[in-house]
Amino acid sequence: MTAIKFAWSALGGDPAHLARLTTVTREGALQARLPVRELAGACVGACALAAAELAARRAGLAEPPGVRVDDGAVAAAFHSERHLLVDGRAPVVFAPLSRFWRTADGWVRTHANYSHHRARLLGALDLPADASVEAVAARLAERPALEAEEAVHGAGGLAVALRTPKQWRAHEQAAEVAARPLVERERATTAPARVLAPLDPAAAPLLPAAGLRVLDLTRVLAGPVATRTLALLGADVLRLDAPWLPELPDQHADTGFGKRSATLDAGADPDTFGELLAAADVVVTGYRPGALDRFGLSPRALFARRPGLVVAQISAWGAYGPWGARRGFDSLVQAATGIAATEGSAEEPGALPAQALDHGSGYLLAAAVLRALTEQSYDGGGRLVRLALARTAHWLTDGIEPAAAAGAPYEGPRAWLTETDGPLGRLRHARPPVAFAGGPVAWARPPVPWGSDSARWR
Repeated sequence: MTAIKFAWSALGGDPAHLARLTTVTREGALQARLPVRELAGACVGACALAAAELAARRAGLAEPPGVRVDDGAVAAAFHSERHLLVDGRAPVVFAPLSRFWRTADGWVRTHANYSHHRARLLGALDLPADASVEAVAARLAERPALEAEEAVHGAGGLAVALRTPKQWRAHEQAAEVAARPLVERERATTAPARVLAPLDPAAAPLLPAAGLRVLDLTRVLAGPVATRTLALLGADVLRLDAPWLPELPDQHADTGFGKRSATLDAGADPDTFGELLAAADVVVTGYRPGALDRFGLSPRALFARRPGLVVAQISAWGAYGPWGARRGFDSLVQAATGIAATEGSAEEPGALPAQALDHGSGYLLAAAVLRALTEQSYDGGGRLVRLALARTAHWLTDGIEPAAAAGAPYEGPRAWLTETDGPLGRLRHARPPVAFAGGPVAWARPPVPWGSDSARWR
């Protein structure tokens, strides 16, 4: 319970609510050298507790409904992108150029799942667009890891040198990350207390986010996991993408449950974009810090428009320090922060058993939004919440004590997988791990094709 207490405290939650939580431990779930099982359960548990708290507030209950965190459900959900089957077909998780490479003095990790990142990686290495894996390997083998990191970053691509925990702690960005709280929370503006429509306590399911509009400006995994969770809890979630930046289809299917998906060129159609913002209750962004400011999406600009808005931001490295404006993904943060060296070694890097930084940060971000909405119902005001994968990594490596797994053995994900039919076909997928008494057990709608909805609220 130590990890969940820390996460709940970081969210500003009432410690008395922790008595409403029970856990089911399953030995062997998310097994790793680092305490991944503890981190995952804490993130999901904090999210479920925040959902139950808001449900109680809206339904007039004396205390939050009971929350149950099952290691089996959590482990299945943290592997959701791997468990997905689309009409029986397994997803593509990583592209051939997204991997570790030997360099002249160590290792470098690249990310090239998207075509534009692949092109920038190859450009930085002075290789043609059709370069093979072998050609990339040969080119990187000639360079020191840090030199390759900087060259690819300079070209707008994604590459990070493998660092040991000691090497990361000596990095300026590590010091900046460690100095921040796990969840950055700020009451940014004054506004009247938010009046949420009351919920019928006898309604089934009890949806704490019902009636709320969430503008989802996120990509890849952590942000979409957060908004997928808000959709589970009843929010009207509209994911909005630029038409020239299509999402990877399998990734979109995995994180698209409960949402609608639209495309819009905000620069060419500012009126439509402004109408969406004007009616949103929550805006969630997952692009690198500052990337969306030109569209009027800096926190300051958003609060000027809507003083009572909840703004939630997720980034790889944090919105500060020398790496604050860098792109990043879970696999790269694992490489930079010493996690890959810990799970393997400096000579042969390893990885966490799941993209736990992404999933964990996603559930914490959803929890932060839910807690912000509860707080607003008492004192009003706009709320800004921020998380960074690197800060979650710091918690995993330096802040969580491993706990004894004295429960039943984990026998695999089968009990927590289900199948759903929809416009993308028949999907096998993980069930939601966020669970409280009377709450939802499934999403209200399956994922839809990318960009298939209109850019408007229902």
